[in-house]
Amino acid sequence: MANATELTVFTQDNPDFPANPEAHHDADLAISWHHDIETVPTLMRVVDGKAVDRTVGWHRDEWERITGLGSELPPMRPGCGSMSVDPDLVDELRVRFGATTLSSRRVEVADAEDDMEMMFNRGWTDGLPVIPPTEERVMRMLTGTSRESTEIVATVPPDLIDITVEKVAVSAVMAGCLPEYLPWVITAIEGACTDEFNMHGLLATTMPVGPVIICSGPGTRAIGMNSGGNALGQGNRANSTIGRALQLVIRNFGGGRPGEVDRSTHGAPGKLGFCFAENDVDSPYGTLSAQLGVDPGVDAITLFAGEGPRCVVDQLSREPDSLARSLAANLQVLHHPKLVMAFDAIVVMGPEHARVFDDAGWNREQIIAGINAHLNRPGSDIIRGAGGIAEGLPEEFAEVPSVPKFRDGGLMLAYAGGGAGLFSEIIGGWVNGAVGSQPMCRAVTY
Repeated sequence: MANATELTVFTQDNPDFPANPEAHHDADLAISWHHDIETVPTLMRVVDGKAVDRTVGWHRDEWERITGLGSELPPMRPGCGSMSVDPDLVDELRVRFGATTLSSRRVEVADAEDDMEMMFNRGWTDGLPVIPPTEERVMRMLTGTSRESTEIVATVPPDLIDITVEKVAVSAVMAGCLPEYLPWVITAIEGACTDEFNMHGLLATTMPVGPVIICSGPGTRAIGMNSGGNALGQGNRANSTIGRALQLVIRNFGGGRPGEVDRSTHGAPGKLGFCFAENDVDSPYGTLSAQLGVDPGVDAITLFAGEGPRCVVDQLSREPDSLARSLAANLQVLHHPKLVMAFDAIVVMGPEHARVFDDAGWNREQIIAGINAHLNRPGSDIIRGAGGIAEGLPEEFAEVPSVPKFRDGGLMLAYAGGGAGLFSEIIGGWVNGAVGSQPMCRAVTY
């Protein structure tokens, strides 16, 4: 660093170089860190203790401009990476010198104690191993968002605990997220912890349901989410860990543990985390988030209180009405053929099924209307006792000539899946409306 009368040299590695002028050894890299040195050499002009100009690498014209020195230098020679941005060191330096100080309680682990087993024993896991949330890892996770670590994200049910961005970062680390996933996790938590979504009710119900996270927008591709083959399955880090992070927040901060507030009779694999991306690039009918009011092209998360997916097989329909009838026949039995309007559903249509509708020129509204047209049944068919089945609607529906399966807006469409296979998936919902859960759609905030 230099001013008009003095030249001070700092070195990161060899304290004996240069000898003239004598170098100051930046042994702990504090000088490099606090001055944001990314490349060495970096030459800075300092006035009244503040850096007012800098140049990176060996640029003779720049060195002469800033210091009047450097005529003996070659015209240009690039520098090399600073040790203060070395991936093997930066996490430690961020903890040591970072502006953010973590407020979370530090848990001391004995040398003879296994980190993984300790977290199992304390009930912090979902039954699978979690990543120990060290200070270095949490600080690294916080680089994924511009939001302050102390900002309150949500009040988490059922225990109604206020959770900060830092606490979300802790859970995201444990779930295995990368920092770039953090804004998606935060947005999912914000949506899940609303009265409309009713996470407390979703835990307390005995139905096998949980939050389903459907992501859309160009950001899904930027973080490497899967919207193609096996999108609803395993194998993709973002898909697997974003949903898991939400569940760990609900478990560890909200107190939503199985056998306690979580009263599900059977449960479902999706309770570990159910998250996938829509293929909005190839979708012939846009995105679910757009159906729910978010502008196309905006990164968004849709939260749906849903069960595990069920497959619809129709490999012969080549006309849209035939395929609509197939989808309707499968949707008719959702939860029970004689229970209607109380449950919503999402059809995750595969590309080959979607192509049947697209080739016929059907848009999203026409597809939904075409399916719904085959879902109406006479009330006399679905009242209690009809067909020898005690389950059903109350007797007063017997005279209703046509009862729809879904409420207005209760049938939704998403687009995802591999290019081969004449299949679609149905995700059935929990009880809808004021007594249950409303789908939530939010733009991602970074």
